[in-house]
Amino acid sequence: MQPEVPVTAGLPECPSDVRELKDRVADFVRRRVVPQEPALDRGGPDAAAVLRELRHEAKEQGLWALPLPAELGGQGLPLRSYAHIAEAEGASDHGPAALGSASLLDVQMLRRHGSARVRENYPRRLVAAELRSSYAMTEPEVPGTDPFLTQTRAEPAPDGGWTVTGRKWFASGAGDADLVTVLTRTGGAPPDRDGLSLLLVPTDAPGFRVVRELPVLGAGGQWEIALDEVPVPADHLLGEPGKALAIAGERLQLGRTLRCLRWLGQARRAFDLMRERALTRTRSRGPLGDLQLVQHHLFDALLALRTTRPLVYEAVAHLDAGRDAHVEVGLAKVAAARMLQQVADSAIQIHGAAGLGPDTALPGLFRTGRMARILDGPDELHVVSVARRVLRSP
Repeated sequence: MQPEVPVTAGLPECPSDVRELKDRVADFVRRRVVPQEPALDRGGPDAAAVLRELRHEAKEQGLWALPLPAELGGQGLPLRSYAHIAEAEGASDHGPAALGSASLLDVQMLRRHGSARVRENYPRRLVAAELRSSYAMTEPEVPGTDPFLTQTRAEPAPDGGWTVTGRKWFASGAGDADLVTVLTRTGGAPPDRDGLSLLLVPTDAPGFRVVRELPVLGAGGQWEIALDEVPVPADHLLGEPGKALAIAGERLQLGRTLRCLRWLGQARRAFDLMRERALTRTRSRGPLGDLQLVQHHLFDALLALRTTRPLVYEAVAHLDAGRDAHVEVGLAKVAAARMLQQVADSAIQIHGAAGLGPDTALPGLFRTGRMARILDGPDELHVVSVARRVLRSP
């Protein structure tokens, strides 16, 4: 007998060779990560201790670093397989960190574009969670959608390295990172695109300073940093000078797709809460679910989930095959962000005042949905980018 497929699943179906692993990941997130969300959200030493324990358990259960290269201590799942697991991990914002997949973008970038020294020193330790990393692209004084205006500058140093000066903000995890990849100008002046490079900056270097945490709709994890003549070794340049945007674009394509997969997981969590509320909350005349307006919310949420998921997996298929995926990722990113906000909002509406309080995950899910429409490029950027590509296509 085939196992029952959740009503929210839709197409594509999870492959049989991945289903058992996905179920184990989903169970771990549900039983171990979700109950610890309040402690993890608060941050600080207590959150760090909880995260260490969760990581230890994930390693013990064989769930650690599933998409990371096997030769570095991961399990080497290809994107087409890991995508289904990313949905399960993403049901909680803390799932990827607890299960060791959060370092995927940095590990992949350093392996592909780092010097021999960088490849030797950092990727394996990132996979093992011995080091923490961050990525700093945007700046307070210029639009985040226009990297050509980047003001942070790296000047050649007498020892052959670089001296970096500038300011970055909304850098995820930069407050406790050991390494920060910084988009900086090594030549030219704004808006010249050819002078932009990526430097891997050790945060213990003199002149590196954490300015402040930037709460986003009440949630932590984003940071502003300052670099005041920070020395960076020559071999910590990623790729070639002036080629930052090609590397950043490669990273963003995968990063946006992974976010979409995780948002699918969070939207399903919000939908499940809404459905449960509709079935169990009663009025004097019966369950909430008997009301047509409530049924309308459920239908629209399910429609959004079912129609968004194929778009996300189309982006996965293009990336996995090494094909250009600008249009597919742009469509998926806008659709998934809007979908998560819509589903979380409907779930809150069905819960009433309870959906605004601390007793459900819905406020956090709604916050993520609203942030999703700006993180990794606002909706408007992707709409224009996709439309222009379509107009230029044969």
